[in-house]
Amino acid sequence: MIPSDHFPRFYNEVFKFLEAQGEDVLRQYWLEISMNQERHVLELFRAKGLEGMYEYWEHIRVEENCELDLELHEDRIELSMRKCPSLTKVLDNDAAPMSRYCDHCAGWIGPIMDKVGYHLVYDVIDRTKPQCTMKVFKDKAAAKAAEAEAKLLMGWPGREE
Repeated sequence: MIPSDHFPRFYNEVFKFLEAQGEDVLRQYWLEISMNQERHVLELFRAKGLEGMYEYWEHIRVEENCELDLELHEDRIELSMRKCPSLTKVLDNDAAPMSRYCDHCAGWIGPIMDKVGYHLVYDVIDRTKPQCTMKVFKDKAAAKAAEAEAKLLMGWPGREE
């Protein structure tokens, strides 16, 4: 079994390999990750909505020792990653990071949000820094308004433009 500290570095190399095979191959891989994650979160998000999302990311915050702020509001949930442990481990490596490493998060989260009827705004801010913000809205118009504030808005496979 691969140690958890090595997993992001392994992922980084897999992403680089898949990207060299073509954008469609990489996006399909992210969709596979998303379908795998559905087993863990889809019913929780459907049943509990924003509260279920908060429950999931609060568990991740503790489990992965993330430096993140998590806020639950009546109409949205906001996650502000101050220091992503995954990208931090990728950057602390002798192998170059994949230039779009951070894109995999929206790549798996976005399709799930689409399936549960919520609207994701994922701002990576800067792919070279281990920080990002994610907002999930009940209302599509509110999400569209929030997109205008994003510095580096992420898309995902199947995202409606």
